[in-house]
Amino acid sequence: MSTPDWSTLPAPEDDGAAAHLPGMALPAVTLPSTAGTPLNLAALDGLTVLYVYPMTAEPDVPLPDDWDAIPGARGCTPQSCAFRDHAAELRALGVDHLFGISAQTPEAQAEAKVRLHLPFELLADADGALAAALRLPTFAAGGRRLLKRVTLIARDGRIEDVLYPVFPPDRNALAVIERLRAAAARSAG
Repeated sequence: MSTPDWSTLPAPEDDGAAAHLPGMALPAVTLPSTAGTPLNLAALDGLTVLYVYPMTAEPDVPLPDDWDAIPGARGCTPQSCAFRDHAAELRALGVDHLFGISAQTPEAQAEAKVRLHLPFELLADADGALAAALRLPTFAAGGRRLLKRVTLIARDGRIEDVLYPVFPPDRNALAVIERLRAAAARSAG
């Protein structure tokens, strides 16, 4: 997989669609997990990172028309691979739970987890329950409602920090690491 030249793609702008998220509780929404068991987000304790993304390309399935023209749409695979590559560092910084979430089916998520060799689970919000409960930013493409890229950092079920918009997506994991280090320095100081 080659990393796209991000300078040739339209960057998303902060439209304020995630401004309400800090301080919110993770909702009692149960999502299918690639582990094969449903996961209730409200039951997560400790430090949780949820990176939300539109959709990972599936083998032999074309992306929606004009995908690269949609600000922030491209880059789900590089984003997931970056979280894969930095998973150990995130755990060392105290992350208890790391999940990727898209509006794709559980089957598509399971295929992506295996193909990308992800050491964490992916969650499927195919019915939009999480998107509705948190009023997550979305966009339409290919006749579907997809999630805009946003990353939530929660502690004991409450969202403490939000990264939005996320661009370039392959730097998202490093941005989370920087935020976690800054938060640790503030609490130690």
